[in-house]
Amino acid sequence: MNASTNRRSVLLGGAAAIGLSTVALGLPAGAAPGRGLTDPFTLGVASGDPSADGVVLWTRLAQDPLALDGLGGMPDRPVPVSWQVATDERFRHVVRAGVEVARPESGHSVHVELSGLRPGAEYFYRFRAQGHLSEVGRTRTAPAPHVLSGALTMCFASCSHYGEGFFTAYRRLAEDHPDLVLHLGDYQYEYAGKAADVRAVVGPETRTLADYRLRHAQYKSDPDLQLAHQVAPWLVVFDDHEVENNWADDVPEAPDPAFPARRAAAFQAYYENMPLRRTARPRGQDMQLFRRVRWGALATFHMLDTRQYRDDQACGDGTKVDCADRLDAARTITGTAQEKWLLDGLRSSRSRWDVLGQQVFFAQRDLTVGEKQGFSMDSWDGYKASRDKVAAGLGTTRNGVVLTGDVHRHWAGEVKESWDRPDSRNVGVELVTTSITSTGDGGEDTNAAVLAENPHLKFYKNRRGYVRTRFTARELRADFRTLPHVRTAGAEATTAASFVVEDRGHTLNRA
Repeated sequence: MNASTNRRSVLLGGAAAIGLSTVALGLPAGAAPGRGLTDPFTLGVASGDPSADGVVLWTRLAQDPLALDGLGGMPDRPVPVSWQVATDERFRHVVRAGVEVARPESGHSVHVELSGLRPGAEYFYRFRAQGHLSEVGRTRTAPAPHVLSGALTMCFASCSHYGEGFFTAYRRLAEDHPDLVLHLGDYQYEYAGKAADVRAVVGPETRTLADYRLRHAQYKSDPDLQLAHQVAPWLVVFDDHEVENNWADDVPEAPDPAFPARRAAAFQAYYENMPLRRTARPRGQDMQLFRRVRWGALATFHMLDTRQYRDDQACGDGTKVDCADRLDAARTITGTAQEKWLLDGLRSSRSRWDVLGQQVFFAQRDLTVGEKQGFSMDSWDGYKASRDKVAAGLGTTRNGVVLTGDVHRHWAGEVKESWDRPDSRNVGVELVTTSITSTGDGGEDTNAAVLAENPHLKFYKNRRGYVRTRFTARELRADFRTLPHVRTAGAEATTAASFVVEDRGHTLNRA
């Protein structure tokens, strides 16, 4: 076991390496942190959006995370928060330190944007407020832009409904010691609790800023989710449930004159609770979330927003005939500005792997089974012209990879230059992660009929879990990790299938 793994094992072990240097953070020698005060770090710590010289550090203060007003039991005043960054988990070698102010108008959240760090390096961080020390988080910077050597272990996940199961999959993800984690949407769900829930969801259906703050706080209180945030930096994008089911651009699922205010509240709470850079700070009901993150010369992550810029409401899971008149060339899932940004980035990329982190199924997926005929229109199948342009863009890269969430199932497929010509060349691969908990334990069905209708799709599994990937200059390996149950806690994770994609191969090979 190498030194890096040893350090990460300290984090996985729980409380070790926490609060070992009280003097360095200004506490009296021998003092017990927080004696007589309420711990404000109940929501944990996180980091995100790494660059070659920096990363974002995050925490949010909440003395009472389930306070119904969404304010976490914090006083209505600014609170100073000290932070430290060190090269070791015991903070003997502190390289950065400072103070940020957690303000009530920002939900007492803190975003520290660091720069000037060493490329490709591991760091540890922590916060102090009200006499308390936070847990210790591990993060890392991306390699220098020219660096191709080495490997990247990246896990990605989506769709975690608090009421429908335990977040054990997040803990198993953390135990895989990733260098980077991607979350592709539905980080939290807006629904009120149901009688069938295995864990009680606090609060009503989320509509106001207080509602969304409370819902994020309940999720962030989960120790398995906290651990997954502690062990590695995250890249996040939202899908629909962070706001409301099936919203698209400025159109809610059902007519609602209050939707603009609801969307603005949801965006504000999302920013407050995620390790995002200030460029993502919402402006009313607008929030720019698409961005590019480079991991040396090995990989470029193009993080997409397929909700906010759709030019009309998706037409649901209708039949081909129902939606045929809406598949015109003008209909876009990304909006014209984001599409141009993406295509320009793909054409100019010199990375070994170009990775799209996005929300909904990209490959054509004919769902014809028995008498049922049709496609899911709440996916790229409903935006065929958009998909054709992006597929062509992937064809200009050395290796194109699409990462997807949303559908609560594992899938793996190959991206065709044109689905109108089944024999056209592959331009990349698509890896689809199942949910963390959404829809419960799942089953063992193989969906053989749908796979037969879609020969470019190579794998399907209806269990909960996540996907673990390993990028090197020579290949991409993807392990589809599954849990046998989530309605009770503590399940072990196993690998249901593994695939390898060779450099310039564009083909899924069973490992």
